[in-house]
Amino acid sequence: MASSPMTSSAGSPRPNLAFRRLRGQLSPGEFAAAVRRAGLEIGERVACDARYIGRVEAGEIRCPNYAYERVFLHLFPGRTLADLGFAPRESVRGRAARARTGPSAGHGAGPFPHNHAGPFPHDQAGPFPHNHAGPFPHDHAGPFPHDQLNAEHPSTEESDVLRRAFMTGSTATVAAASLGLTGPLTPEAAAAPRRVGETEADAVEEAVRRIRLLDDRHGADGLYRRASLPLRNAFALLDAGTARRATSDRLHAGAGELAISVGWLAHDSGRFDDARSHYAEALATARMAGDASLEAHAFCNMSFLARDAGRPREAVRAAQAAQRSARDRGSMRLLSLLALREAGAYALLGDRSGCEQALARAQALFSRGGTDADPEWMSFYNEAELEGLEAQCWSALGQWGRAARHAQRAAHVATTQTPHFTRNIALYTAEAADDLARAGRPDEAAAAGGRVLDLLDEVQSSRIQSILATTARVLLPHRRNPAVASFLDQHANAPRQA
Repeated sequence: MASSPMTSSAGSPRPNLAFRRLRGQLSPGEFAAAVRRAGLEIGERVACDARYIGRVEAGEIRCPNYAYERVFLHLFPGRTLADLGFAPRESVRGRAARARTGPSAGHGAGPFPHNHAGPFPHDQAGPFPHNHAGPFPHDHAGPFPHDQLNAEHPSTEESDVLRRAFMTGSTATVAAASLGLTGPLTPEAAAAPRRVGETEADAVEEAVRRIRLLDDRHGADGLYRRASLPLRNAFALLDAGTARRATSDRLHAGAGELAISVGWLAHDSGRFDDARSHYAEALATARMAGDASLEAHAFCNMSFLARDAGRPREAVRAAQAAQRSARDRGSMRLLSLLALREAGAYALLGDRSGCEQALARAQALFSRGGTDADPEWMSFYNEAELEGLEAQCWSALGQWGRAARHAQRAAHVATTQTPHFTRNIALYTAEAADDLARAGRPDEAAAAGGRVLDLLDEVQSSRIQSILATTARVLLPHRRNPAVASFLDQHANAPRQA
């Protein structure tokens, strides 16, 4: 969730030492994960990440918005906002006030007023109706309903524009609201200096977080088809230029990460050519900006894509290039993930020795723990993902029993530790089902496949659908088995994604 870059118009921010003490020995990323889990316990889906925690501790966010306030007070029962180091809300001037009085008056925080009531309408417990199978209602393509826009009560808290745009469902509106625009960025609008500043950099970064959050919960298929407008607008903002180098650097990094996020949506929904184009765009942006972290991320995803597209040697080279870009970043977790990308490529080549060496390196690096240097995009990389990626390696090497054990462990850890990552739980379970089927354990495979089918009301992923279809074909010779027959019938009658 983005906040205004400064929540006070006067002076430099004062570090929030009280909040820093509460974090204790946890890294910012680990603490952010704890905040997200606390939010889920009370029905608030905040997109907290390491950068947000860093900005709170630096004093840039003097008072959280109402959603974060509820989560923080739930996480630290008995404490007040003052105990957490925050200023009284009435003393904080937000973006709306600055927009009316500052040099950018007239531009404001975007076309939609703030919602003082929190992230969701009172009659809705989350961002998506329970009876809807995907992240976006198909019949809602227009602007927000009037009862979700409270123009009479603009808030002076941090801008809720993008958050509310994603929560109310219309991706066309999201695309516009994510950059404070009501439609595609025209050359005339892009040339206006007042449109390119900290507000736009905040919005681009927030668009990346929201896409990742929705993908974690619902998969890529329903999201990719409508995710191109924010990306086009982000690169149009780059062309417009900014007066400050720091803002330009943020926009380059944000646009590159957005290209990777949209590329991943294409990748996970089987659009490999589109994904390759988006990843290449991100890599070019990284190199033009001299951003080694962004370059490592782009190469990381390019390696994964090359492996999935059946180009294992390219996957090895991309993983090694990513490791060269990341070696001075100080993140052992990043290097661990990149070693796993290399291991997966070696497995596809049938090089067991190379795969095992890369796996050992990945596990050793992972065991060194997380640090403040870990990129925020790596929030998905945890013990469950480590197990899941190792399972993929053994599967590619034909070690089905070993692959099944790691995939089952990945699903168990994900269900226990990150239950909001629904898409990953479904993926690990689907992989376990396929490995079990190939290992000659049809009863267990059918049970796992059934659990995946139960999750498909929430998750849209061509990757998962493809794995299930393969599992069903492998299980066909066992169709006289009652458990297998039940799974096959359920799979045959499950709705297919368009």
